Amino acid sequence: MIGLTRAVRVFAYGAPVDLRKGFNGLAALVEQEMEHRILNGDVYLFLGRNTRRAKVLYFDGTGLCLLAKRLERGRFARPWERSDGAVLSMTLSELALFLEGSELLGRKSLAPPSFDEKSLAVAIRV
Repeated sequence: MIGLTRAVRVFAYGAPVDLRKGFNGLAALVEQEMEHRILNGDVYLFLGRNTRRAKVLYFDGTGLCLLAKRLERGRFARPWERSDGAVLSMTLSELALFLEGSELLGRKSLAPPSFDEKSLAVAIRV
């Protein structure tokens, strides 16, 4: 998939998005609605209302990357059903499953949480 590590965080926008938006429109959603900084290197997932199309936006260190996927059969899980409109945190494993069209993703968390500095420090002390 994307050459990223488990230390990278993935966030799904908690509501359907007009997927006619491109780099600037989706980056504005990240900055203004989600209150995150797009240049931090985190990955952001957006899903259209009909749940057949999804876009992933991330900064790779040199520029913004925008990936789009349209399912020919079936529909993506609806992340807003799990998040009540709030931003939903995911792991890279869950993102990969989501983009494969996995139906399990909307029902429960499928992967351990990604590493952050605090959990890494605790793991090293043990």
